[in-house]
Amino acid sequence: MCGIAGIVGEREGARALIETIAHRGPNGIRVEESEKYSLAHARLSIIDLEGGWQPLHASGSTIIGNGEIYNYVELAEDFQLKSKLATGSDYEPLLHIYAQEGEAAFDRLRGMYAFCLIGCDGRTWLVRDPFGIKPLYIHARDGAVAFASEPRAFGRARVVPAISNQVAALHYSLENETAWPGVIRLEPGEIVEIVNGEPRRHRVRAQIPPPPRGEGAGGGGRSDIQAQAGRPPTPPSPTRGEGAVLAQLDRVLEDTVKVHQRADVPYGLFLSGGIDSTVIAAMMARLNERPVVAYTCGFEAEGARDERVQAERVARALNLDWNNVSFGEEDFWTIAPHVAWAMDDPVADYACLPTYKLAQEAKKRLTVVLTGEGGDELFGGYSRYRRAQRPAWLGGRVAEPQTDAIFGTAALDRWREAAKDRASSDAHADLKVRAPLSALQRAQAADIATWLPNDLLLKLDRMLMAHGLEGRTPFLDSEVAAFAFHLPDNLKTRGKFGKYILRAWLEKNCPAAEPWAKKMGFTVPVASWIAPRAADLAQTLPQVEAVRAAANAETIRAIFTDERHAASRYPLLFLGLWGRIHTEGAAPDAALASLLAA
Repeated sequence: MCGIAGIVGEREGARALIETIAHRGPNGIRVEESEKYSLAHARLSIIDLEGGWQPLHASGSTIIGNGEIYNYVELAEDFQLKSKLATGSDYEPLLHIYAQEGEAAFDRLRGMYAFCLIGCDGRTWLVRDPFGIKPLYIHARDGAVAFASEPRAFGRARVVPAISNQVAALHYSLENETAWPGVIRLEPGEIVEIVNGEPRRHRVRAQIPPPPRGEGAGGGGRSDIQAQAGRPPTPPSPTRGEGAVLAQLDRVLEDTVKVHQRADVPYGLFLSGGIDSTVIAAMMARLNERPVVAYTCGFEAEGARDERVQAERVARALNLDWNNVSFGEEDFWTIAPHVAWAMDDPVADYACLPTYKLAQEAKKRLTVVLTGEGGDELFGGYSRYRRAQRPAWLGGRVAEPQTDAIFGTAALDRWREAAKDRASSDAHADLKVRAPLSALQRAQAADIATWLPNDLLLKLDRMLMAHGLEGRTPFLDSEVAAFAFHLPDNLKTRGKFGKYILRAWLEKNCPAAEPWAKKMGFTVPVASWIAPRAADLAQTLPQVEAVRAAANAETIRAIFTDERHAASRYPLLFLGLWGRIHTEGAAPDAALASLLAA
């Protein structure tokens, strides 16, 4: 994982861009300039520590990339590239395959990535992985196209009312437009070709592969030996029994965790105590001879929901090297402004706070961590999914984000449009034609298109990369998605349980997780920490343009004086910090001091 930046159509300028995001690549920066481009790469060394430096050249093509291509071993074998490879980089096989089949090579990739490829055929591409795990931003200017892993590379942000309103209400923004003038973010799966100095959308790949064809789809299209080599069997047919599906799930999980562990540096995981991270922990414990290093964050506040008890029980059962990280009120006020600095593309999700501290602690021992993001979206974990399946007379309703009515309906209306637009895009045409989606699948697809890339994955990227730590998401894998999304609904939700099939797998493979017990849940007690300073914030936050763009002064004061709206205080505090830092140029600590100085 790294930071990339460049300008196609200009011979210099990439160094200035990359230096603003040098935190993404603590191992060093390489810059390459020519008559046609300027490229820069800030490296976090993960695979081939000595030979994997970029820009990388092979078969007449050049590439700089952020992230990992997990199936590089299989690609090298399938295309018989061993004698051609000059490095052990996970990106080099792509260059040789591109020389053979052009942009069709992009469809062969399994991983998290954002890259610029200047091809041997003279074509130039910007490509982002289908789930949007890794970010990429572009800015077209004067016959050239600049790009970077973070928008801060392009200078000072501005206040965009639509974005501020979405961040306040949804906690993230939806449009490709960013707060940086002229800068847009590529969609998940988007492939852009730069033609005559202009970015042109080539196509967008769907996150969810279409369902398998025919009854034989679930039955041994590939062997277990191939599965162990990173080529898992095709998804199960809905007609197969639960036992066979569990066996298939086991193979899919083993394969995805195995390839996500490919690294030449120490790796571990974030363990929350919930279903998703425990599944990853159980599989990692199976695959590793030494105890797996795991980190769990808990909160020092009265009445706070805390999953450390469950996490410790799992850690003992799996013989993990478990590390307990505490987060209290002092941590909140220390870390919050640095979270706002790191989240240059604004996300007001309070889960950023413990993620930042976990990354800070994990970096002392690790370079890579595996996490459970995507498990809820692919396996049907959220309670709102179960509500979406009920008829209206039993309380059923469309699975939409919960927003405070005090912010109005504009953000929610835009969310509905974004979910509809993405679901109806050409990228999902094959999926829709071959299998009409159930109410549950529609709810899953909406989250995969909106909340997942624009909140959860941005949070993971920025919080970890602020510390030079790589985060990997084994659930967000093309093979796992092909398996999970097309499972029958009753293997995802059943009765009061979501993620039914994952719970059934845990019951067999890690009973200490108590997968059928009621979970405490995950809540960061930000409201109790903000309360003592609420009066000060009611006076200072209306002075910040980014906050005023989300709510007027009267509404802001109501939020900070009326306990009924206490849950809306952190998003406005975040916007205040974000605005001071990214639009006014304040340092993180100074930004906080200005808001507490009423």
